[in-house]
Amino acid sequence: MAIAKAERLMNLALCLLGTRRPLSKRELRDSIEAYVEAFGPGNGPGGNDDSFNRMFERDKDDLRELGLVIETVESLDGEVGYLARRDSNRLPPITLDAEEAAALGLAAKVWQQARLAGAASGALQKLRAAGLPEDVDPYGSHGALEPRIPVHEAAFEPLMLACRDRRPVVFDYRKATAAHPEQRHVEPWALECWRGHWYLAGWDRDRGAERVFRLSRITGKVRSRGGRYTADVPDVVTVRETVASWAGEITDRSARIRLRSDAGYPLRAKATSVRELDGGWDELEIPYGHGLDAWLVEFGPDVVVLEPAELRADVVDRLRAVAKG
Repeated sequence: MAIAKAERLMNLALCLLGTRRPLSKRELRDSIEAYVEAFGPGNGPGGNDDSFNRMFERDKDDLRELGLVIETVESLDGEVGYLARRDSNRLPPITLDAEEAAALGLAAKVWQQARLAGAASGALQKLRAAGLPEDVDPYGSHGALEPRIPVHEAAFEPLMLACRDRRPVVFDYRKATAAHPEQRHVEPWALECWRGHWYLAGWDRDRGAERVFRLSRITGKVRSRGGRYTADVPDVVTVRETVASWAGEITDRSARIRLRSDAGYPLRAKATSVRELDGGWDELEIPYGHGLDAWLVEFGPDVVVLEPAELRADVVDRLRAVAKG
């Protein structure tokens, strides 16, 4: 079945690339042997038109997913035709030095344990076909580096696709201080990874403001919704700054905490000062930004917040919410 589908897609691609004028569905159906064998000629007895249309749409989507640019053209008499212009499907010569090829290889390796592994490998194959030198090994130049971005959340793939296609979504979200999830209607902008956690930045329609959501707190399925975005999508830099701010990376204040001497090494890396105390504890001064309370909760009994008072109260509230389940 896989070979038959690959042959059918190849024949469809060749027909679309080889024509100088748009071809209708009927003409493509009559020109490709796999369609004729499965459904009969386009001007033959009916009965299989719906099945052919579904297969043709799937094949067309598969070719577009592989990178083929297929144009839909409507003639003066209203008939719809399809073609793939050669100038729209030809890449310019690609010249990469060893360092650039290595960077691409490392970027592809990042996704080898995620759902993007196939897309990353396919992208490298396309670069090979477009002129990446065969003697350049994008994986081998820096073999000692093993980058990984873990993606365990089921919400990652549908949100990634929604960000790409600019589609509003609906999902149930449980805040750290809430016992039960709430439904959120969001226009997704971008996904960012901070401190090993994935965050979604987007426009919360219910609250009429931009918000950041941690993917591990999304429960159930992410559902797509029709319609256009109602808010402008900021540029990439602004989105990253928003995520950084909500994740506690952008700060203008300090917090003082007690930390067990043999624990909390990520906190120590962020500390601006460390003072050794008696009894196996240290006192740290760390940057205080949005999201610090959620981060401190992850260290459990190894951390005690000294000041400011509002941070201590937030951490206590989160711990109580966790205790309640």
